[in-house]
Amino acid sequence: MNTISCNVHSITPLTAHVYQILLKPEQACDFNAGQYLNFVMSEDDKRPFSIASSPGDELIELQIGAFAADGWAMQVIDHVKANETVTVEMPAGNAHLREESHRPVILLAGGTGFSYIKSILGQLVKSQTERPVWVYWGLRDESACYQLAETKALVNQLPRAKFFPIVETATANWKGRVGKVHEPLMEDIFSLEPYDIYLAGRFDMVGFLRDEFIKKGAAVEHMYADAFAFIK
Repeated sequence: MNTISCNVHSITPLTAHVYQILLKPEQACDFNAGQYLNFVMSEDDKRPFSIASSPGDELIELQIGAFAADGWAMQVIDHVKANETVTVEMPAGNAHLREESHRPVILLAGGTGFSYIKSILGQLVKSQTERPVWVYWGLRDESACYQLAETKALVNQLPRAKFFPIVETATANWKGRVGKVHEPLMEDIFSLEPYDIYLAGRFDMVGFLRDEFIKKGAAVEHMYADAFAFIK
């Protein structure tokens, strides 16, 4: 990984608990869509976050969920607010987009795991892929939603792509799908055997979905998630 100094371009709340951080690197930085970086708090304290931007973008985007009880993430937010320049190490992770593949794509994320699939979606748009792309994003309730219109606009740039935001606990005002993030996918697709599947979210969720998707025909060698390096 390369150590890169970045100027803090902006920090913006996307919801009550999610912050968008935009960083301008002081040198060119190469990475593959779907990789992550380590945010350097100190030499002995480096914290991983998915990169939400795509290769070639001018700015590095992070989306960090920081709840009051989650001091680990809020400390990073406070560090960004207090400094004009921060340091990151990148790239890291093996769950990046397989651009050489011609298989249809499923991008699935829970919560701020969206940052991982946003990077891949952005790269698919840049390459104007003709592969079918199914995007599933699960959120706990409507207050957790952000960038829905922007994501729909990205998806609409592809000829064979669909976007499904899914809220677990919805009010009567919600016009999208309701339930756990994988439930609509299991209804929509008869067999997952042909697909490249990219997953992001809590480790327990990713482990559960891997097992469920295998039952639905998915091939382990065509499922990608950084969590797989840490779970059995």
